[in-house]
Amino acid sequence: MNSLKHKPLAICVKAALLASTFSAVNAVAAETEEKKIKLETIEVTAQRRTQNLQEVPLSVAAVQGEALDVYGSSGMDIRFMSGRIPSLNIETSFGRTFPRFYVRGLGNADFDLNASQPVSLVFDGVVMENPILKGFPVFDLEGVEMLRGPQGTLFGRNTPAGLVKFDSVKPSQEFDAYMSASYGTWGSMDLQGAAGFGLTDELSTRVSLLRQSRDNFIDNKAPGFEEDNVVGGYQEIAGRVQFLYEGDNMNALFNYHWRDMNGTPINFRANIIKPGTNDLVDDFDYETIYHDAASRSKQFVDNQGASLNLEYNLGDHTFTSITGYESVEVFSQGDIDGGYGAVFLPVSGPRTDETPIPFPSESAGVIPDHSQFTQEFRVASNELGQLDYQYGVFFFKEDLTIHNLGFDTLGGGVQNIFARQNQETTAWAVFASADYDVSDRLKVTAGVRYTDDDKDFEAERTQTAFGGANLALKKLNVNDSQVSWDISAFYNYSDDVNLYARAAKGFRAPSIQGRVSFGDDITTADSETLHSIEFGVKSSVWEDRARVNVSTFYYTMDDQQLTAVGGGSNTTRLLNADNTKGYGFEIDSEVAITEDLLMTAGVSYNKTEINDSDLAVQFCRSCTVTDPLNKDGLAIIDGNSLPNAPEWIANFTLRYSKEFADGEIFAYTDWAYRSKINFFLYESVEFNDDSMLEGGVRFGYAWDTDNNSHEVAIFGRNITDDDSITGGVDFNNLTGMVKEPAFWGVEYKVSFF
Repeated sequence: MNSLKHKPLAICVKAALLASTFSAVNAVAAETEEKKIKLETIEVTAQRRTQNLQEVPLSVAAVQGEALDVYGSSGMDIRFMSGRIPSLNIETSFGRTFPRFYVRGLGNADFDLNASQPVSLVFDGVVMENPILKGFPVFDLEGVEMLRGPQGTLFGRNTPAGLVKFDSVKPSQEFDAYMSASYGTWGSMDLQGAAGFGLTDELSTRVSLLRQSRDNFIDNKAPGFEEDNVVGGYQEIAGRVQFLYEGDNMNALFNYHWRDMNGTPINFRANIIKPGTNDLVDDFDYETIYHDAASRSKQFVDNQGASLNLEYNLGDHTFTSITGYESVEVFSQGDIDGGYGAVFLPVSGPRTDETPIPFPSESAGVIPDHSQFTQEFRVASNELGQLDYQYGVFFFKEDLTIHNLGFDTLGGGVQNIFARQNQETTAWAVFASADYDVSDRLKVTAGVRYTDDDKDFEAERTQTAFGGANLALKKLNVNDSQVSWDISAFYNYSDDVNLYARAAKGFRAPSIQGRVSFGDDITTADSETLHSIEFGVKSSVWEDRARVNVSTFYYTMDDQQLTAVGGGSNTTRLLNADNTKGYGFEIDSEVAITEDLLMTAGVSYNKTEINDSDLAVQFCRSCTVTDPLNKDGLAIIDGNSLPNAPEWIANFTLRYSKEFADGEIFAYTDWAYRSKINFFLYESVEFNDDSMLEGGVRFGYAWDTDNNSHEVAIFGRNITDDDSITGGVDFNNLTGMVKEPAFWGVEYKVSFF
């Protein structure tokens, strides 16, 4: 089983290395009689100005065009990006609403609704701070960029690992529209469309709409709670309206967007792991659960936001103002123990009878009130010559209220816990960055940012289960000021090959954790700081038919913020590790093998290690811990890798097309692999997954008519039916979450022009 999963990794590695040999064997570029074939130039805005990807002095990966449509063709949420870019992993314990990003092994497994992450997400120029905001549906996009490594100078305080940047298609004067519809497994439907056109000579608009749905398809077979098709479904409606004004010296872009999601959360599944192994139990069935609270599982998200981007061309300089506002409301309730009954009750049924539930756990996380306001002012020079620069100020304000609810499952779901927390965050920063052309071949870039961050937090518990004591209002404040910086050198070695080196410092602002549903402790974590060095080669060779980018890096993080999730007490606690080290490499490649055959391949290696001899955490109730224990019976995590941080990630795509009749037949396949991950800070036999391999295919026919282009396709996602465990719940039993099985569907798309 394991050897079979590793074969695609070897294939991807060999493909990436094979592609990279083009940079060393330029003899392949000899003149042939073939038609001239070139890869399209990829433009990115990683440094807040439009640049050729090959000329940016940092590790950047971009996904654009058809690849975005293919990856999301099953109505997938933003997690479809996981593994599709080297060094990027995404997971969740909520479902479609709360993605957790990991770049170069750095992330945060905290499931609290005010959890901070070291990977930022920027959507149309506006940072999405709360993790719920990061789950906004992906549709009608111009492209996605991932910036690896610290991005603190231009993008802010919570970017020591990097950031993921989404840019939607913008309005234009020319008419452009499309509609697509797909239908697939479990009654899944994906309807989306967009239209852009000019309203006047200076004003244009674009409207983008999405509707995704899936039927409930998972049966509940817990004795006494049997019900078919009770969970697993959702309905998602989202939209975006943009207006673009283009004057002689000023552009103004207004963006209003919304999201309304109604569904069920991810399913926790009790005792699905064989004790003493990390294998699924023999009778595991994805379309079956054994819950005693399934009928009450529900999840709602209501998100609205707007932004205004103003640009004034002042001749030698451009002044930019970006104003953003976001608001989100959430309610998510689920059966957390993943099973039914309890050890002190007489029960019968599969697995639960053999490995019973110690106690029931049913809870809900609620955001009844939230607001985020951001403002950035920036001045950038316009290609003045040897020296170009940009500088600006940034302001961030967030007010977040969270309710944590608990329910008496054995009493029919009556609420018996109510805890409230509120957090107000205020941050501001000043920054500057400059590029200096030392010579025609050598450019040096340097930047600095000063950030001040302040959080006011309060929490209380006014209802406690089983007659326990309530918790009076507690208040806490954390604040810090930090300087981030970066310096890089970019050298044009030849017409085909560029070299770069980069050193940077980034940080994550101090954090507070205080759910207080089951305990009274409010924990804090100091700011974490990361210092990174990186070297890279960017090459466009074989007469621009091949593009190969290689980066290697080393970082050390002081006071890394870690979250000790779960353990026997069902609490979460923030910790600071003295030091964490990481190193590795990434290869991104793309090759036009022939006019009809295009290949991409990527691979990354990330080694992480926690270095803190005194750091120890609580561990699982039912699993087999392999870490040594300290005198207090806690698991010592010194030397462990970070959770959800695979050492290897590899991806591979191949697209073949051929003219047929009046159109084109095409076939597309994509593969993503990740190696072993641990789910928690401690290491155990059960709570990890050896590897995951996900493959996709798409076969179709495309043709043009007078003013339209059409496409019909059959597609499949996770075609190998990989059933990897993606996460666990450790405080109660051997509860896990499992990857969705194979998905098949059909799609029709028409574009108008």
